[in-house]
Amino acid sequence: MSFRTVRTTPLRVMDDAHTGDHNLTPAERAYLEVIAYLEARREPVLSVSIARWLKVRPPTVTHMLQRLEQKRLIWRDGGHGIALTSEGAAIAERIICRHRLLECFLHDVVGVPWHEVHREATLLEPVLSSVLEARITDLVGQATVSPHGNPIPGRGTPPPDDLPLVIAPVGDWFVITRIDEEAGEDSCTLQFLWTHGLVPGTPLVRMHDAPGSVRIQRAGRRVTLSRRTAGFLWGVVRKSSKSSV
Repeated sequence: MSFRTVRTTPLRVMDDAHTGDHNLTPAERAYLEVIAYLEARREPVLSVSIARWLKVRPPTVTHMLQRLEQKRLIWRDGGHGIALTSEGAAIAERIICRHRLLECFLHDVVGVPWHEVHREATLLEPVLSSVLEARITDLVGQATVSPHGNPIPGRGTPPPDDLPLVIAPVGDWFVITRIDEEAGEDSCTLQFLWTHGLVPGTPLVRMHDAPGSVRIQRAGRRVTLSRRTAGFLWGVVRKSSKSSV
């Protein structure tokens, strides 16, 4: 397909991308995706969490949740908790799969910098046609995780014992397995992690905290992280001594 054809038939591409997805708007798709990410953190999904992630005002979240509830893609309990229905979860999983396949393609094939692939994949996913999706799937080969270590649905799963650095014990090995998707909303945060070598596979030791921050030691160097940034680093704990790092 030529670039000329794609440019002259944008509605066809959009319809193809949304087949089976209720013809959801990009905003509705973003909400389902974020709810799925928050559910994966094993914590209650609240409106305030969605508002913070998407950088929108609470009334906007309330209106969107009403729309998704009417479409039976989410449900809300009496305690204001939010969860995906089985249909909503299936759509969210497909969106996440496409997003992470795009990240692999953009980073491994196109050469987009590690800290920019999340933003670019977010822009491209809603308009990705099934033809291009199939081609991209072929090009990324046997990839099981995104460049940030997040499992591609149907290809990989997170370690059952991983946890965020912010709650890891002091003095033990902590091996980074993945970067929380919320970090992708701020390319400066991802660039900071990349610059300091805090990427999947990196071993480090959590030191005693400084006020309002988390201190780590990696490759003989000490780094101070905000608690928010430390919460973006997921990994597995391994017993060790500080001198081993």
